[in-house]
Amino acid sequence: MSVIPTALPGVLIIEPKVFGDDRGCFYESYNRRRFQEWTGLDVEFVQDNQSRSRRQVLRGLHYQIRQPQGKLVRCVVGEVLDVVVDLRRSSPTFGRWTAFPLSAERVQLAWIPVGFAHGFAVRSESAEVFYKTTDYYSPEHERCILWDDPDLAIDWQLERQPVLSPKDAAGMRFRDAEVYP
Repeated sequence: MSVIPTALPGVLIIEPKVFGDDRGCFYESYNRRRFQEWTGLDVEFVQDNQSRSRRQVLRGLHYQIRQPQGKLVRCVVGEVLDVVVDLRRSSPTFGRWTAFPLSAERVQLAWIPVGFAHGFAVRSESAEVFYKTTDYYSPEHERCILWDDPDLAIDWQLERQPVLSPKDAAGMRFRDAEVYP
C-alpha cells in the first residue's frame, strides 16, 4: 500500500496492495483503520455511488455547498481522467486544479476531501466509477462549475467535444460560483 500526494494538499492517490495469481486478483478497497492511518482522518462514509459512462462522457465539476461531501473514488471498469479543483477560499491553492488517471487496471483510489469540486472524463470505450461519500446527496445544495471555464483552463485531454448532461452544460463560471470559506 502506498499513498501519493497530489498537487493539491489533502487530495491523495491511494494504491492498495494487490494480490494476484493465475485466478485473477484480490485487494482490499477500503478499511477504516487503514484509511485513518493514510489520511489522518476518521471519516464516516454514508453513501456509495456508481456511474457507468461511455467514451468522451464528461461528468462534473460537482460539489455540494452545504452538506459537503468527501469522496473516495475508484474506477472499477475502464479508465477516466479524474479532475479536482480547490474551492477553499482560505487555501493557498484556491482555484487550482489537478488531474490524474484512474483505471481498473492500475487499481488506485483518490481521496477528495470536503472543499473541492470533482469531475471526470472517460478515456476508454466505457467506464464505471464507484465512490463513497461522507455525506448524503442533497440536490438543493449541489453546484456545478463549467468544465471548460477559461479561468480554470483545465486540460481534460479530450479527443473531441465531450458528451455532457444538461446540468453540466449549464454549469457556472468559477468566478461566479459559491465556494467554501
